[in-house]
Amino acid sequence: MKLLILSNNLKEGVEVTSRLTQKSISLPILSNILLQTEKNFLKISSTDLEIGIKFWSLAKIEREGQITIPGKILFNLISSLSEEKILLETKDSILKIQGENFETKILGQEAQDYPIIPELKDSFIEIDNSTFIQALSLVADITAITQIRPELSGVYLVFEKDKIIMAASDSFRLAEKQIIFQEENSGLEKQAIILPQKTARELINILGEKEGKLKIYFSSNQVMFEIEIPETSHPQVQITSRLIEGSYPNYKEIIPQQFQTQIILNRSEFLDQIKRASLFTGKINEIQLQILPKKGQIEIFSQNPELGEQKSLLFGKIEGEKLKISFNYRFLMDGLLKIKTPEVIFQLSSEEGPALLKSIDDETYFYIVMPIKPS
Repeated sequence: MKLLILSNNLKEGVEVTSRLTQKSISLPILSNILLQTEKNFLKISSTDLEIGIKFWSLAKIEREGQITIPGKILFNLISSLSEEKILLETKDSILKIQGENFETKILGQEAQDYPIIPELKDSFIEIDNSTFIQALSLVADITAITQIRPELSGVYLVFEKDKIIMAASDSFRLAEKQIIFQEENSGLEKQAIILPQKTARELINILGEKEGKLKIYFSSNQVMFEIEIPETSHPQVQITSRLIEGSYPNYKEIIPQQFQTQIILNRSEFLDQIKRASLFTGKINEIQLQILPKKGQIEIFSQNPELGEQKSLLFGKIEGEKLKISFNYRFLMDGLLKIKTPEVIFQLSSEEGPALLKSIDDETYFYIVMPIKPS
């Protein structure tokens, strides 16, 4: 293999793919990334056997070839380079990297031993990448870390002709986001998958700043996300992932249909007072809210025997019954941080029932949090 490539193009590809490299006693080659020439591109690939990433960078190919190289070493080397053209050349399992003022040789391994990353090319859906990634970021952090119920460790995605539904829960919280299509995808059959949280986070980190259309390909047990090089029809990034097997719980059953109390609050003020109250919480992060409809106010209280206590008043538009309820302050803050509008709707079903947070003018997203039961 022999080629010329801009260091910045190589840097982006190595940065993206080296995220998956890991030490493995049983399969040491997983700490490597795979470099392959492909027409006018250098294709850079990596896998941890659950997720696979392929990245294409334009290059001037002088001789075809392939090799696997330790990902972290290559990334640390490339990260220090200024913008310049560099030469990559292989000989006897050694990769030579040569620039204007340096020459480095890295010992690699034969490419034939690298695990095959599947490429799906059957049914797919196409959507604006920014829209999809922004929606995914609203739910991806709310999955559970559990081996007992693995389906809760992923994000539930339902693809329909007129929308995509995303949901995630850790049994204490639940979030749902919908993407509504302006035009129906007439050729799409309904698909429901459970995407591992790690894959969701990689999608957000890798594709978060990219513009353009995102293609999502499906198979029975895998999914592939593909985005193209700007102004071309050639892939730039493909991320393939195994899916979590099983059926996602019918979370619709826990969404409250009626509420005892509804409050409209200034989001920033609510968030600030929760932050202050959090300074005086104990081991279970408890803050107490007393809802006083006649006064149009909420008393926010927290107490720590070793530190002291904090009490504050928050005013809002309150309809319904007087209520005293406690929450884990972190869970409340997580929901408020996902909502960006100046005002939020806070609906309470009972002292022990689920509470719902949503924007005052966006029906496509809601966040449910369970209260701390009185001891």
